[in-house]
Amino acid sequence: MIRAKFTAVALGLALIAGPGLAKDKAPPAPAAPVLSAVINPDPAFEPENILVLDLSNGGRVLIRLMPAWAPGHVERIKTLAAQGFYNGIIFHRVIDGFMAQTGDPTGTGQGGSPLPDLKAEFNYIPHVRGSVSMARTDQPDTANSQFFIVFYPRFALDHRYTNFGRVIAGMDYVDAIERGEPPANPTKILQASMLSEGKPRPAAPAAAAPAAISADMLTQSKSN
Repeated sequence: MIRAKFTAVALGLALIAGPGLAKDKAPPAPAAPVLSAVINPDPAFEPENILVLDLSNGGRVLIRLMPAWAPGHVERIKTLAAQGFYNGIIFHRVIDGFMAQTGDPTGTGQGGSPLPDLKAEFNYIPHVRGSVSMARTDQPDTANSQFFIVFYPRFALDHRYTNFGRVIAGMDYVDAIERGEPPANPTKILQASMLSEGKPRPAAPAAAAPAAISADMLTQSKSN
């Protein structure tokens, strides 16, 4: 009851003084857009926003890009994929139970694209299994080309890294990416493209042929 009376009195005073106060108050700031963490897993829906990663482990991964979450970052990924920038790049930092990171042409974690760094687009979309987010330095506006895919939920990353998409197919192939920093035998992105382009899977790299056995090797083997 006390709270109700206070509200009523305050409202009455506001109505009496309203016209005069309105001239002094700044207009209210526009409300921030409400983002939904729900994504459409159907590849037939907006294929122009589905990033395809063909991996050297034989898998094809489909990632739903979300312009509503981070339009600048989504545009950057599309631009680099169209340039063929990601083709041949390894997953250079893969931590079991955490994430797999790629997008550095040097394979060291220190490189990026020739394009300028991006302004952060942090959002409250949670980092769940399959989330795709942009890597950066300890400075917020330093994301460029490197991104990572989350193996398990990591909510400590929320509001600190720009979450711009989520895996909708092929997460088992993400799970199979070689671990290491860097891995001894790193998994590569053979080809990155948009699903709307309809690009076929590239041929898997041929296995190395066994070394030829010379006559000298045979002789040495028999002598042993």
